[in-house]
Formats: sequence, structure tokens, C-alpha cells
Amino acid sequence: MSRDDRPRVLYLTHRVPFPPDKGDRIRNFHVLRELSKVARVWLAALADEPVTDAQREALGAICERVELVPASGKVRWLRAGLSFLGGRSLSEGLFREPKLDALLARWQTDAGFAATLVSASSLAPYQRRHGFDAIPAHVDLVDVDSQKWFDFAAATRGPKGWLFRCEGHRVRKLEIEIAAWAKTLSLVSKAETILFDGFTRPGTATTASNGVDLSYFQPEPEVAIEPACVFVGAMDYFPNVDAACWFARDIWPSIHRDWPEGEFRIVGRKPTSEVLKLAEIPGVKVLGTVPDVRPYVASAMLAVGPIRVARGLQNKVIEAMAMGKPTLAAPAAIAALEVEIGRDLLSPRTEVEWIEQVRELVLDADRRRELGHAARSYVETHHRWDRCLQPLLRRIVP
Repeated sequence: MSRDDRPRVLYLTHRVPFPPDKGDRIRNFHVLRELSKVARVWLAALADEPVTDAQREALGAICERVELVPASGKVRWLRAGLSFLGGRSLSEGLFREPKLDALLARWQTDAGFAATLVSASSLAPYQRRHGFDAIPAHVDLVDVDSQKWFDFAAATRGPKGWLFRCEGHRVRKLEIEIAAWAKTLSLVSKAETILFDGFTRPGTATTASNGVDLSYFQPEPEVAIEPACVFVGAMDYFPNVDAACWFARDIWPSIHRDWPEGEFRIVGRKPTSEVLKLAEIPGVKVLGTVPDVRPYVASAMLAVGPIRVARGLQNKVIEAMAMGKPTLAAPAAIAALEVEIGRDLLSPRTEVEWIEQVRELVLDADRRRELGHAARSYVETHHRWDRCLQPLLRRIVP
């Protein structure tokens, strides 16, 4: 197929998919890159932050056409509130943007799309308007979002817990509706797919896992190893905040008593006030936003993922593994991975196991090297982007 013969596909994302530096942007960028190899992609993305010329140029080099639609401020939350009062989810209202609606109406008239793809369930309603309902629709759910809200509700008390639970029920209603008309629904792991099939019907969804950029995240044997364990993640996201606070307060003090020179380093954008306060604990260092997480992972003795509330696949875990870093991750953080615990990584279940297993690795350089080599090998085998995304891409462009 020549480049001119490739079908034209509309790809709609809920955030600008570049740079690929956090969860949803990482997946969306690689979906875009792989899709552009087999289709002429028109990308429309909601921009909740200022967009740079570098972002536009990078996306323009991949796509036939790019439009980045500003979507921020109080009006978004007003629309979310109105959606909620109307019996729909907050998420649907939050991503309902009139300027995007108008753009898509114009594009549908001119473009002749062979298919549409959206990056989240909250964007699926766009696929039912302006004549798009006559075009094959593909929805990259990634995670079962409704279950995420139920999980948040279980971990939260008071009015916020009620709101999370209500959002879970309304998002689940949306997911069931989408399952009735979408040609393809994709999820990031077998566990998420089985969960989704459980409240729709068997075989509704397909699994398209996440990969790792193996040339970007790779072992750096020349880097000096420092007495530290590192946790990487967006530090304004509830599961990561919970993980950092729990590890720093409940696990780290016992480790630090026997390892006084050691540091627990928290790396990630926009740390909340609760995370910043953790720096008062001896041996805890909150580094916050950094231009590149790799030096901090490479120089640490260990990587940890103490995530107790998790859905889908945790990029931070497989990126650390790709760098050959001995990794300890909570069971919730590896539910999407087909790892062999004890060979590819460690997965402590209790506070005592976390303390004991970190201590053991600190004292055993040979064991750290063994785990690091196995971790890299696992990711090379199971998490290459071009392979992981094929189940989705083959449905869009047969």
C-alpha cells in the first residue's frame, strides 16, 4: 500500500499526545505513531495546557492534519456539573467541548474518513454525532474507568467517596452503551478485558497492551549507583500520592533505621502539599518535576512501585524494568503484567515483606544484578510497542 492509498482515520485524544511523558500521553503517542504507518491520520486533541510550537511540529510530522483545541478553565467544570445533574457522568461533560464539536462537523464534511478512533470512553459520544455514526468506530478504553472510580470510592470516605461511587455507576453505563455499537473496544491487559467482558458479554473487547521505548529506556551501566530507592509518577494523581505517602510513612522509617545513608526519592510532576510534606521524614527526598526521569532511575539502587490502588498497566514499573533496575511493586501495580514474581521482579504484599525485601536487596548486589537482567529481558519479550498495539491496529486498518 502506497502512502497515498492509505485510508484516512480520525484519531481523537483527550489530551495532546506529545511529549510522551506520562501515562495516557505515552500510549496515545505510540498509538498515533504506529497508526500513521498504515493510515493518513487526522488528529484532533483537547489541550488542557499551553501548547508549544515544538509539540505542533512533532505531531505535524506524523499526521496529515493536526488541530489542538484549547480546553481548560472553569467552563469545563460547569459542563461537567451540568452533565452530572442531567444523569450522565462528570467525565462526559468535562470532555464535551463545543469548539471540538464544530471542528469535527467540518472535518466530517470534507475528509472522507474510513474509521474513527478515540482515546477514552468519555470521547466516544463524538463518534455518534455529525454523521460519524455511519463510520466504523474504535474506542481505546485502555482501562475499565468505571472500576477505577469504584476503587477510588473504596479508598475514600465521606462525600468524595459518594461522588466517586456515583461516577463509577455512570461511567459503567456509558461503557455498556459503547459496547453495543463500537466495532472495536481495546483494553490494556487481559485482566481489564476479562473485567469488561464480565459486565458486557464475552469477547466484546480485545487486549492491546502497552509497550516501552526500549531505545529510550535502557540500562546505563556506566552510571554510579547511589544508596537510594526511587518512585516515579505524577504526584498530583491520587493513586501515586497514596503510594508515596504510605511508603514514606509506614515502610521507609524501618528501612532507614538500618540504612541511615539511604534515601527514598520521589520523582514526579506537580507534587501535592501532602507529598511535599513527606520531605520532613528523615531520608525522604521529594524531587518533584524533573526534565528527564531516567538519570534518577539509573542512579538508584532500587525502583519501587508501592501502588495500592491501580487500574491497567503501570508504565512506571515496566520503564524501570526496561532500564534493568531491580524493581519491587505492589500486587495491584503488576496485575496487568505476565511476570514471574521472584524472577522478573519482587512483589511484597505486607508491610513486613516490603521492609524485609528492600533490606535484602540493599545488602545483595548479586541479587540486584540478577533481577535487573531478568527485568530487561522480560520487557524486551513482552512490551514492544509495535507488537503490543497490533490487536487494535489490525481492527482499524485490516
